Amino acid sequence: MSQAKGAGRPITEGVIWKQLLVFFFPILLGTFFQQLYNTVDMVIVGRFVGKQALASVGGGSGQTVNLVVGFFTGLSAGAGVIVSRYYGAQDERNLNDALHTAYAFSLAGGVVFTVLGLWLAPVMLRLMNTPEELMADSTLYLRIYFASIVFVFIYNVGSGILRALGDSRRPLYYLIACCLLNIVLDLVMVAGLRLGVGGVAVATAVSQVFSAFLVTRALTHSEDIYRLELRKIGFRGNSLRSQLFIGLPGGFQSVMYSLSNIIIQSAINRFGTDATAAWAAEGKLDAVFWMINGAFGISITTFVGQNYGASRYDRMKKGVWNCLLMHQAFSLAISALLITFRTPLFGIFTQDADVVRIGAQLLGVIAPCYIVFSFIEIFSGALRAVGDVIIPMLLTMFGICLFRIAWIFFAVPRSPSLQTIVMNYPVSWICTAVLFILYYLRKTRHWGAAANKMN
Repeated sequence: MSQAKGAGRPITEGVIWKQLLVFFFPILLGTFFQQLYNTVDMVIVGRFVGKQALASVGGGSGQTVNLVVGFFTGLSAGAGVIVSRYYGAQDERNLNDALHTAYAFSLAGGVVFTVLGLWLAPVMLRLMNTPEELMADSTLYLRIYFASIVFVFIYNVGSGILRALGDSRRPLYYLIACCLLNIVLDLVMVAGLRLGVGGVAVATAVSQVFSAFLVTRALTHSEDIYRLELRKIGFRGNSLRSQLFIGLPGGFQSVMYSLSNIIIQSAINRFGTDATAAWAAEGKLDAVFWMINGAFGISITTFVGQNYGASRYDRMKKGVWNCLLMHQAFSLAISALLITFRTPLFGIFTQDADVVRIGAQLLGVIAPCYIVFSFIEIFSGALRAVGDVIIPMLLTMFGICLFRIAWIFFAVPRSPSLQTIVMNYPVSWICTAVLFILYYLRKTRHWGAAANKMN
């Protein structure tokens, strides 16, 4: 198939590891810029406003945003899987049905979450034991964020569809543009106009509107077999059911992740503003690993999905093992860098010595175990691409999410310290990784059987 303007990129032929890396790096860089403009928010408020503003942007408000956006991103992942399959099979009608249904879903979801977010923002913050001195700024930040969340959803769905089609470059370009816009607006509104947390929130909202416009324009101007037509946006029953079947387990899984993290945030908040600010900054450094992890996860889901749609079962298992080894190599490198330079890295966010010391200790507990999570991300992504979503969801919910909650309620009271709280991350990863390895090895026998039938 010729590559027309705006075309996707089939990945059903060629050298597997090269294709994975060519697809992976734009996703990684895009995720980097997405994290960068969130991190810039924190750096600017931390430097120009203070540690209370830093905690307001990255503490309970950050966890609430992760809960909502994570749920919708997990839910909309079903659209990416369905789109990648139909694109691999070159099924134009079903591909476009999936595209227009996904957009309708993002618009409806955005309206619902805008209303809920504006109403429940202070309730969520109080449930997380947000310190009283942070409540006003945290509530303001959340309400401005939720007022523009429909554009977050549109961008996530649109960029996810482009990646599912094999186009990981344009989402990168759009994120770079939005990151630069956000940095300029942050400096103007916070450093220049002294608008504090509210200025950061407005800068983020404007940048999200811009990103939604760019990705929508790309899909409406496509000359490939897919094309978004605004008048055709609406729900198609079969497509919606398929997307929900695959997406709902991912959405629930993300909610469980976020709820367990909110409980952890609540436990950390009890140690005061210094601990809250340190954990917020740690989350931004920790995000270096998570953006690599997420990029590999998207890569393997798209790779397996397209090859599954094209009936290229011979390439699916090879792709998984190639992706797993590359993920582990990157994980080891990031662990070493963060552990070695953790103290000066925390100094980027704040000059408060106590915050830097606490954050460096917490990162030292988590970073050495990044490599373990590679098994969970790669195997679950591959299984999702072939429609196996229920058991992986249950493994994650019980192995990670419920384990973390139990840890907070039973282990932490026996040894009440910040280190004990965050130890639940590596311990839960190890337990869940073992379960995923066993399940994946059992399920992929069917892939081999399918491949044998094709020969």
